Amino acid sequence: MKITDSIARKILGWKLNRWDRWFDYDKGIFIHDSEFQPQQNLDHAMLIVERLKELGFIYTTPRVNEVCFNNISATGDTLPQAITNAAYAIIEHNTIPDTSRLWRKLC
Repeated sequence: MKITDSIARKILGWKLNRWDRWFDYDKGIFIHDSEFQPQQNLDHAMLIVERLKELGFIYTTPRVNEVCFNNISATGDTLPQAITNAAYAIIEHNTIPDTSRLWRKLC
């Protein structure tokens, strides 16, 4: 599974509708995979930041192109890439306080 797919499903809560698009139940819209490129687009990456803030994560940028969400940090060549890498690290490492309650919100 690609990084973007994991973030769309597990953090943003989007459901895969077809192989090339998701459905956002909160907004009632379809999002084509070409319309969500958080590694290249800062506005798209900020959707991830806002969602994680809603879930209780604290977003910081200690250095250029480094992002931290609570105790999870990551870097990238650009800020959007760093945000995406940090969000994926949350998914990958599964080091979230009160994991069962939070994963129910995420999935």
